[in-house]
Amino acid sequence: MLQFEELLKKAIELNASDLHLTVGIPPTMRINGNLVPYGNNKLTPKDAESYVMQILNDEQYRKYKETGEIDLSYSIQGIGRFRVNVFRQRGSDAMALRTVAPQVPTLDGLGMPPVLKELTTKNRGLILVTGPTGSGKSTTLAAMINEINSTRSGHIITLEDPVEYLHRHKKSIVNQREIGHDSKSYVAALRAALREDPDVILVGEMRDLETISTAITAAETGHLVLSTLHTIGASKTVDRIVDVFPPHQQQQIKVQLAAVLEGVISQQLLPRADGEGRVCALEIMVATPAIRNLIREGKTHQIDSAVQTGGKYGMKTMDMSLVELYKKGLISYDVAMTYSVDRDIMMRLINL
Repeated sequence: MLQFEELLKKAIELNASDLHLTVGIPPTMRINGNLVPYGNNKLTPKDAESYVMQILNDEQYRKYKETGEIDLSYSIQGIGRFRVNVFRQRGSDAMALRTVAPQVPTLDGLGMPPVLKELTTKNRGLILVTGPTGSGKSTTLAAMINEINSTRSGHIITLEDPVEYLHRHKKSIVNQREIGHDSKSYVAALRAALREDPDVILVGEMRDLETISTAITAAETGHLVLSTLHTIGASKTVDRIVDVFPPHQQQQIKVQLAAVLEGVISQQLLPRADGEGRVCALEIMVATPAIRNLIREGKTHQIDSAVQTGGKYGMKTMDMSLVELYKKGLISYDVAMTYSVDRDIMMRLINL
């Protein structure tokens, strides 16, 4: 059986985004989006249990035994930090670990467009970063928090499950609270945050009606709120938020959302054409008066065309972003087509 620390070291060395430990197969790493087995030794139930015992303290182990799964962050001096989910499957233990870069990322380092920096200068409102699991949402948000921390003095509270990037106090004070460890739930932590004199609140994920509702209220009452949703595209994001609420509240939510939403950044990580890692495709919507009207009136299907023509505000659709990456030679034609939202529009844009 491979030593646990050796495996984590190897994952960092090979630049793996994730490490999977599950019974019946060798340890498996996700490298450039593909799952790659490490070695030939299949894990036994005893191996998996041993790994779990090394990572969980007594209290965490008790909670895991009760619920069948647990989220936590884990760090090893000199190796790195990991976001971990331990779970039971077919009666044995399993684990998924996501590597977290030791350095807090910067917007420039990630090659993000200037409009993201502009969004971080807002004093109030709601900024959403959306996309499927593993699309780099946490990294983008960490870079935005880092930008705020580096450029203005304020009180930043992050609510995360678990805490990933560790922010130092720079110009701002940064308090990071871990859900399940420092606070019971997102809703409880968010309600408490409103009494902690924050300027900026990061909500790791808007999971349910209560969290979404409280986040919108926080944005209304003069705070800058950043959060994530598992949607692709601005119009689908607005629809998802509105649909969470019962029908009789939906009109009121449209009005509130139209007033507080500042921007939606949707992202996907795609394999690079040269096989060297992945590249980020971004759709960016900035809330202009015209877009606020569309949200208020429930005409979300028209948001896409407003984004298409909003280039002067720094907006672009996912398909425009894919064409840009394809024309720069960063992604292949097949990848551009596979991830496109509307293939016909893609063909037109590529042939322009």
